[in-house]
Amino acid sequence: IIFILASLFLWGNVLRLLGKEPPNVSDFDISEQTTMEITNTYRTFLEDVLRWMFHVTVDENWFVFARTLAGLLILSYVGAFFDFLTLVYIGITMVMIVPVIYMKYGDQIQRSGERVKGEMGRFYEIFDEKVVRQRMSKFVKQEKEKKND
Repeated sequence: IIFILASLFLWGNVLRLLGKEPPNVSDFDISEQTTMEITNTYRTFLEDVLRWMFHVTVDENWFVFARTLAGLLILSYVGAFFDFLTLVYIGITMVMIVPVIYMKYGDQIQRSGERVKGEMGRFYEIFDEKVVRQRMSKFVKQEKEKKND
């Protein structure tokens, strides 16, 4: 609101300096239909947000909840280092730059993503074989020994 107010102030002064008549805003009126459309749009957005929040918290899909919680935790951690305006600036900059980069280098990004996905799958297999299966086999042996005793 401060930015809009400052912009209108500068615009009016520039028009006066150029010798032009500033626009007459005394007849500025927002119709009831426009107000109702804005209100309905806000209400549907709020309903969607609430529906999403209940979906994340109430549904039995714990992975969505964990992913959302991790995202909010990361956002909170990053937010501790920056103020709000800096985060907004970074966000707007990323929203403007990332699509352009993806449009230009989308094929290379997808190939790299597939390669990274393959490597992560290979690392998971190694981790599963060396850590998880060994722990599970020790756990199963301990359970069998307890049952035999």
